[in-house]
This record gives sequence, C-alpha cells and structure tokens, in this order.
Amino acid sequence: MSKAHVNRIISVIILAAAIVMIIAGIADGGVRDVCGKAMMICMECIGIG
Repeated sequence: MSKAHVNRIISVIILAAAIVMIIAGIADGGVRDVCGKAMMICMECIGIG
C-alpha cells in the first residue's frame, strides 16, 4: 500500500469517528446545552443577562 492510500484510509476513519461523535452529541442533547450557554454568554456581554 502506498503512503497516499494509507493517508486516505486514516482520513476516512477520522471523518467517520467525527460523524459518530457529532451524532452522539446531538442525540444526547448537547446542541441544546451549547446553544443555551452561548445565548447566556451573549446576553451577559451586552448586559442583559
């Protein structure tokens, strides 16, 4: 196997792992938590929260 082929396989594995982690975060409610915290930070910055 050439070095380019090995790099391609590693890239695909990393991409697949990232997709799985994103789906797991969405299923766990992580998006809601992150958006809620981001809104609080923004409101605190402009002095509302």
